[in-house]
Order: sequence, then C-alpha cells, then structure tokens
Amino acid sequence: MTTLEVLTEDQRAQVHERTLHVLERTGMRVDSDEGRRVLRDAGARVDEATRIVRFPPELVEHALAAAPRSFSLGGRRPGWGLPMNAGESSLCLDGGPTLVLDRQTGERRRSTHDDWLEATRLCDALEEIGMYWSPVEGGQTGDTAGDWVDYVAGKLRNFSRHVQDSFEDAAFAPWTLEALEIVFGGRREIRRLHPYSFLICPVSPLVLERWEIDAWLALRGYDIPVAVMPMPIMGATAPGSLLATVLVGNCETLGTMCLVEAAEPGVPFIHAPTLATMDPRSGRVAGSVPHAALNAAGVEMARFYGLPAMGSGPACDAFTPGVQAAYEKAIGTCLGGLAWPDILVGPGTLAEATVFSFEQTLIDVEVWRLCRKTYEGVPVSEDRWLTDVLERVGPGGQFLAEKSTRRNVRGGEWLLPQLGVHESYEAWTAAGAPDLMAEVRAQVEDILARHEPPALDEDVERALEELRSRAARAAV
Repeated sequence: MTTLEVLTEDQRAQVHERTLHVLERTGMRVDSDEGRRVLRDAGARVDEATRIVRFPPELVEHALAAAPRSFSLGGRRPGWGLPMNAGESSLCLDGGPTLVLDRQTGERRRSTHDDWLEATRLCDALEEIGMYWSPVEGGQTGDTAGDWVDYVAGKLRNFSRHVQDSFEDAAFAPWTLEALEIVFGGRREIRRLHPYSFLICPVSPLVLERWEIDAWLALRGYDIPVAVMPMPIMGATAPGSLLATVLVGNCETLGTMCLVEAAEPGVPFIHAPTLATMDPRSGRVAGSVPHAALNAAGVEMARFYGLPAMGSGPACDAFTPGVQAAYEKAIGTCLGGLAWPDILVGPGTLAEATVFSFEQTLIDVEVWRLCRKTYEGVPVSEDRWLTDVLERVGPGGQFLAEKSTRRNVRGGEWLLPQLGVHESYEAWTAAGAPDLMAEVRAQVEDILARHEPPALDEDVERALEELRSRAARAAV
C-alpha cells in the first residue's frame, strides 16, 4: 500500500501528551448545563461561573478506553455497510453550501429544494459516496417539526447508504428517532445497523455550544454513532503554526469524547477534526496543500488512538470548475486520501465548501478513484509474478493475446478512467474534440434521468406521512 506519514510515532505521542496538559490546565468551555453535569459526575473539574471544564488525564484515558475500535455504519440499501477500522475508505459529501452552480447557465445562485433533491439522488447513484451530508441547502423547507420530519424522510428516501447529520433543536430528536424506527424497524435494528450518525462540531478554540450537545444528548439510548469535527483555522481560531493547529483540533476532539463516552459509555465514536489554515492575504480559509497535510495529521492521531478516522482533503479556493480547482482538488484528495481515513469528506464543493457543483462532484469522484488506485500501490502475490508467461513468450514477444492480460484487465490490475480523453488524437478530433465539462454535464443529466433510489415500502411511506402530520399538529 502507498501511504502518507505527516507525523512520526514520537510526534503523535507528543501531541497526545500536550493534549492531556491543555485539557487539564486550560480546559474547554461547555455551554450545556446537562453536559457540564455529565462531565462533573465523570470526574471533571467544573467552574459553573465561567462554564470552564477541566479534564483530569485519567478521565481522558477512560474515555479513550470506552470508545469501541470497530463497528459498521449501515444504511437501508440491502447488504451495504461501511466497516470502521477495517481498511476500507469511502467518500462523504461536504455539506451545507448555500450556493449552487446552475447546470444550464453556469451562474452561481442560491440553492433550491430541487437542487437539494437532485444532488441527493446524484450522490446515491455514485457508489464511491458512502456517507451523506446534505450537499446543499434547501432540503428543509421550514423550521417546524413537520418540516423537519419531511427533511429526515426525504434524506432516507433519496439516499440509501449511511446518513450523518446534526440539528440545533433538541425537540427534533424524538421525531428523528421515530422516523428512523419507522424506516429501519425499531430501536433494536437502529442499534444493530447504525444507519444514522450525529456530527458535533466544537467551536474553536475550545468551546462546546449548548444546542449541539443538548440535541445529541436527546438521542441517547439508540447507540447513535458520534463524529466530532472541530474546525480550527491556523492563525484565526488556532495559534499560528501547523503543529499548534493539530493540537487544538485534537484537544477539542478528545474533550468532546470525554462528554460523549461519559453520557453514553461505549457509543461508537469517530475522530474527525477538520483542520485548516487562514490565507494571511485575505483572511479567507485556504485550501489545497496545508489543508490536506493538516487533515492527514488528524487521521494519524485517530490511528494513534486506534479510533475510526474521518478526514478531509478535496478542498479548493476556486469558484468554478477549471484548472485551479483541478490541481487543488487533486493534490488535496491524494494527500488526504493517502492517510487512508475510513471516511474522506469533500467531493462536490468549491470556494471552501460554499458552492455546490454537480459537475465537480463527478470530477472529484474520478480523482478519488485515481487516489484509491495509488493507495493500492503494486500488489504482491504469487499469481502476479507471471514468470511462466514471461518464459513462454520469451524475448521480443508481446503479451496482448495472453489470458493473464485479459484476466487482469478485468480484475482490477489496470485503472480504467471514466472521464476525459484516453484515445488517440485522431479519435478525439473525429468525435468533435469533446470538452471535459460537456462530457461531465452529460453524465450528470444521464444519471439523474436513469437513477432511482430503492423505494421505501408503502407501509413505511404511510407511517412517515402520519408522523409528519402529527409533527405538524404538535408545532401549532
């Protein structure tokens, strides 16, 4: 396997030791009353006046010991699963852009519900995307409980692999859990399958907001996996060095883990810091190489602890698909991907995850295929030496007609790109010298015309509609 190392084993140990020091001496501000109570009962030192919680080293070590090292993320697609810490890796959409590039005009505009629905269906058709974040705003059409149930049902209806989300109102938790019970067949199946996970994003530096913690606490009892994703920015919300930014992200991740594992011991946990740098010329978040290297370091810290890892990499500063987006996304995907997280976040967005592009989604998935092939390296096994074939063909021969060549073309020894020009110049010009963006756009339209996510059963749809009606009445 071709892998990347940003931090040595000794440096990872140093990050851990300094994390223990910061959490014990500086601590984190925890704005949730219930969260502070849970941590106090677990042995943390809590200052109610300032809401600062300080974590004894033994509390951190206890949380690390409580978190499971392996589990699977499931979904409603039959037979599908993503095992954590098992050598697999899959893509996750980068969520939350408020803007979309219009496929017809190429103009940047506010996203709509139709954009959200089409983006969700597109990503359900792409097998490389195993985890769903809402790819663009527009899925939730209002702020009531009924609107929320519509949104949850829409996600589960149109994306059939794993769904990860967060929400701001703890009152939405019971509706979420009931929708999951309807779709997956009850609490026991939810606990077994893990079809839904919750994302907690500490605010850098070192703050846990009330709304997100209280919302997750309201989900307890269903073994809902938790991914903790702080987003410190070097020079802005983290000190001005790469190493200090790694440290801040690790402190926020482990401090949140202490709360999570104290509140629901043994709940599945994903180490998921997204680390970034500020462009000192503009104050904007900067993409590409520093971003990807930092996030590779975050993945290495997850592996240091033996935890499932969620990383980032395919970021870019460019506002539209093109040369800049291509080289920034490619190097970011390779740097972030070769750290080999269980989940790599980032396809489909531009301008530091503020703009969604249908076309860029397909390009990013193609880059991920290239990265996966790079990660595989040069596999070694007895049947790959083919010395008998070499001896039979001998000097000056050729291997086009050999069965081993045909077998290995079909068996994955070759990477067969799915986008771009890979024929002769004459064949390309004879086809009208097609443009890559035109090819990608045509593929997007073809996928949206053909792909239908697996349908929910009629009784499930009826139960979801009844749930939405009850939620709507409750909101009045």
